[in-house]
Amino acid sequence: MTTVEQVYEALKRVVDPELGGNIVELGMVTSVEVEASHVTVGIALTIAECPMRGQIEGDTVRKVRGLPGVDNVTVHTTAMTKAQRADLMSVARRKARDTAAPTRIHPTTRVIAVSSGKGGVGKSSVSVNLALALSHMGFSVGLLDADIWGFSVPRMLGSSDRLEADDDTKLIVPARPHGIEMVSTGLIIESEETALMWRGLMLSKALEQFLTQVAWGDLGYLVIDMPPGTGDVQMALARLLPQAEMVVVTTPQKAAQKVAVRVADMARRSFMPIVGVIENMAGFTCDHGETYELFGAGGGLELSERLNVPLIGRVPLDAAVVMGGDTGTPIVASDPNNPAAIEFSSIAAQIVGLVPPAEDETCTGRIAKLVEALEAMEQPA
Repeated sequence: MTTVEQVYEALKRVVDPELGGNIVELGMVTSVEVEASHVTVGIALTIAECPMRGQIEGDTVRKVRGLPGVDNVTVHTTAMTKAQRADLMSVARRKARDTAAPTRIHPTTRVIAVSSGKGGVGKSSVSVNLALALSHMGFSVGLLDADIWGFSVPRMLGSSDRLEADDDTKLIVPARPHGIEMVSTGLIIESEETALMWRGLMLSKALEQFLTQVAWGDLGYLVIDMPPGTGDVQMALARLLPQAEMVVVTTPQKAAQKVAVRVADMARRSFMPIVGVIENMAGFTCDHGETYELFGAGGGLELSERLNVPLIGRVPLDAAVVMGGDTGTPIVASDPNNPAAIEFSSIAAQIVGLVPPAEDETCTGRIAKLVEALEAMEQPA
């Protein structure tokens, strides 16, 4: 008589055509019963009206009926609970990361995705100055402007070069402002005032092209200026770059901190480790030395404690940072003794300590880091 174990092995050959995994590893098989030559299989679909229901049920019957001694197969289909759907999507996202097509980013390149839950927190300023600070430490650094609609990195770095393909390799050659390799949609459109009216699929395809068709050099670190929120670009990045790790930017304001929790939740659902939190616009110090908390206080620390990650920097509010971005001379490059520049350099040093160059990280360290990431995922965001 056919055993339950044999039935499960047969069901591993039934693939959900949308999610790309078999129904056993996706947790869709709820029960298997074998009574003589009759097998009953319970399957939970994401929704009762799943358009793939007929195909999955038909494949299940055919695969199980092919086992020796099986004459009849009954499939009981139900809809998943909210918890079951969450587990299924977790497996699907991990599978997508594990089977991601190779990019031109070397596996040893450290990838830092600078992210935020909302716009207006200074994420691009942090990305640009962080990239320059890492470069000043002697690392080969790339900067990918993944904010496809709201690109601002070219202006902040004073770059107006157009992205062109190499005649021999046919790969896109990145611009090199301030000695770092940089790509942005701002370098392929007619002018920075041109609106990109692209929908979701085009956004993720643009990111994919930047990762697979750009002649990135031998990078130590790749800093990615992410768009705000938890949309198509974020999900594509998690799939395309399994080695990506996230830095969350927030302001001291509690409202911004609450929104930032969402992007951290997305990272953990996508198996992307969170390196730490950066609090931007942390306070304004006037000429006579008094500091004013114009955007409140404590949001960054509260967020870091909630996420169980370190607060790796508090960047002061300084008009020189804004001016540097507008003129294409970021504060780290134009005035390294400025308090904000000093803080950016300190943040870069902490990131190197938390995410060391690949050749400096031992196997034991990697295992410990993976354990920490898994433990953090088990905690509510």
